[in-house]
Amino acid sequence: MLRNREIRRALIACLLVTALGTVATYLVTRSIMLDALGGARIATASINEAASMVTSGASVASAALFAAICTFVTGLIVTVIFMILTDRRYRALAKMAANLDRVLAGERDIRLRDMSEGELAILSSEIDKVIARLNLTVDELQAEKLALSDALADISHQLKTPLTSIAISTELIRDRLSARGDSEDLVERLRLIQTLQARVEDLVAALLKLARIDAGVIKLVCGAVDARELVRKSFEPLAIAFDIADVRFSADVQDGASYEGDLTWSVEALENILKNCMEHTPAGGCVSVRVTEDVLACRIRIEDTGPGIAESDLPHIFERFYRGSRDANAAPSEVNPAGVGIGLALSKSLVTAQGGTLTAENLRDENGNVTGAAFNLVFFKTVV
Repeated sequence: MLRNREIRRALIACLLVTALGTVATYLVTRSIMLDALGGARIATASINEAASMVTSGASVASAALFAAICTFVTGLIVTVIFMILTDRRYRALAKMAANLDRVLAGERDIRLRDMSEGELAILSSEIDKVIARLNLTVDELQAEKLALSDALADISHQLKTPLTSIAISTELIRDRLSARGDSEDLVERLRLIQTLQARVEDLVAALLKLARIDAGVIKLVCGAVDARELVRKSFEPLAIAFDIADVRFSADVQDGASYEGDLTWSVEALENILKNCMEHTPAGGCVSVRVTEDVLACRIRIEDTGPGIAESDLPHIFERFYRGSRDANAAPSEVNPAGVGIGLALSKSLVTAQGGTLTAENLRDENGNVTGAAFNLVFFKTVV
């Protein structure tokens, strides 16, 4: 308690007032008693009377000293009582602060009404009201998130049936027209319809995943994730797309590199990043992955040899449905049918949910020219 500067100042002030009051009591008491005895009689008094007055003077000094001691003791008692009451007050405040820390840590059943009457009880009651309101707000938000997740799940389920019917019908019509051999333009348009239908299915699935992550419905598994297996599983679904785009893929994984996380969702996050890099890398380019591990974290760096990311787009690259200026002006292709800007946002959410970080930057050569883009995934071993 004495480490508190306010308490130290109050204690010093009490001791100074006690000391000054003691000195003042001694001087004033001595002066009053001497005046009452009539000190002027000493000049005309007899020897016996003078001796008696000297004795009376000594008694006056003793009485003044006794009064000063009483004042000093009274001041000390008041100071001790003040320190005891202050200590009790600070203990109550410390207990209240500990309860608030427990609330911030996620505990819900906290009651601050276990104090006696007084200003601290009033403060505790007001804090309890705030906590109750915050808990109610959290419950309402959680309910809204769950309702949104359920609504999107229902919408996704309802969309799957017509989309599947469209896909089957389109495939049947395309097969019949191909068999006839006289409607190449219609066959090509049907193929485009199938591509767009697949994109709609992917978009619905991605939106559903984002909604479930935001609502906290998805339960991530915390286990050892082998970095080499993560890179392999992330690249396998994209191998054919890399060949079609004529983009090379290379991986440099440190032996034994791993981190604590969810392998399935980590594969989803890394796959989206690799797909994004592939789509923005011209033919003949390369996408590389390098994984290292140190005492602090497991670090995954993905680099490409594309045009890089516009400086104005870097702060927004992980926002949902954000498309950079280069994406908006780029013509759609077979490999990159003008994405809608949801993959990187999904990767960011998945990495953050596992306690990691995901950042993006541009690669530059010695002259400062942009030579590609880079994404950094960092999974820390210990949160400080």
